Amino acid sequence: MEHQKLCRKCFMLFKKAKRCPSCNSPIFIVHPELLSLNIAHMDCDSFYASVEKRDRPELIDKPVIIGWGRRGVVSTACYIARIRGVHSAMPIYRALKLCPDAVIIKPRMKLYADISLKIRKMMLELTPAVEPISLDEAFLDLSGTQRLHKKSPAVVLAELTNRMKNDLGLTGSIGLSHNKFLAKIASDLNKPNGFSIIGKKETEKFLSNKPVNILWGVGAGTKEKLEAMGIKTLSDLLRWDDRDFVKKFGASGERLKALASGKDNRRVIAERSIKSISNETTFGQDILQQEILIGHLWRMCEKVSDRAKSQGIAGKVGVLKLKTSRHILITRRLTFKEPTNIADRLFNSLEPLLINEINEIKFRLIGVTLTSLCDESYADLTGDLLDPNALNRKKAELASDKIRKRFGVNAIIKGRSLR
Repeated sequence: MEHQKLCRKCFMLFKKAKRCPSCNSPIFIVHPELLSLNIAHMDCDSFYASVEKRDRPELIDKPVIIGWGRRGVVSTACYIARIRGVHSAMPIYRALKLCPDAVIIKPRMKLYADISLKIRKMMLELTPAVEPISLDEAFLDLSGTQRLHKKSPAVVLAELTNRMKNDLGLTGSIGLSHNKFLAKIASDLNKPNGFSIIGKKETEKFLSNKPVNILWGVGAGTKEKLEAMGIKTLSDLLRWDDRDFVKKFGASGERLKALASGKDNRRVIAERSIKSISNETTFGQDILQQEILIGHLWRMCEKVSDRAKSQGIAGKVGVLKLKTSRHILITRRLTFKEPTNIADRLFNSLEPLLINEINEIKFRLIGVTLTSLCDESYADLTGDLLDPNALNRKKAELASDKIRKRFGVNAIIKGRSLR
């Protein structure tokens, strides 16, 4: 049986031909459920680095790292650098050991945000149900597309990435499926400039042999625990009795079981009106001492975290704001591996940025911002391989939150906040 095909170049739908009958292109998408799926995930390909390579064509074939100088940390990196082991939040001096010929470029966040807004507007022309996860990725619910645009979701998504390429000089990868979990997996299958589909009928077969860490929330620690139980693949997980599995993993066990069987009932939620959560303080006297500044940083992170948790949201980007005694404003930002609303993770990510700026300089202001907001269901799902104790600290923080909520904010105070 011939399945429907969609030309990536001219968007014509056809069946029998091996090339597009209209433009003769050999590049097309073919899938039995091509025209019936409506939940999508669009992820710009190596967004920050791609913008820099677009504006500086001489960098096309070179490894590019976005970050702040040799003493800073990696914000993001292009695919060439990633292949060599470079990743976000890695100290740049370590990244240069892996990739000594890398070109280090300071991020141009205003430009990235402006381009992100243009892409967002393109998405909103297709559907009002756009849920941004960060500057460079979003979920879309295209349920009404056929009625509104007289085109299937697959067609308008192919048109979207083509428009991004023509108008902005950037590529994005599309994942199309019947829920958000599978759409996100699909968008990672064929990067860059990919378009992958996971249909309802193939979900069980597709997931069965996948490793357990494909699930949201399974980091290095959870993976090790599962493997110790003989669970290496999703089919291994599904063989466990539901009650026994939930008994071992609690509420997260129910979620993992559901995801392993391809079930995800979360809706695509349109962009929130809140753009960021911030807290800052101006000192009575300018401060030089690193220890005192770190104490203030923790308090700012804790306040931002408390506000985020109270509103059920998390952020993908953390921003450190400093003002020197000479009123020079310094801002440094870092994109997390995944969204967070945990004070400990926010603090441990921003502390190196602060230390990097302390060099016999007095400061009069410090502030912290959490931005690129999303629902907290996306937050802190995986462990940190480089910090195996992070999960325990997260559990301790959440337990502390409950005590503080019941007995007052001063019921538990971290030692670092007393500096």
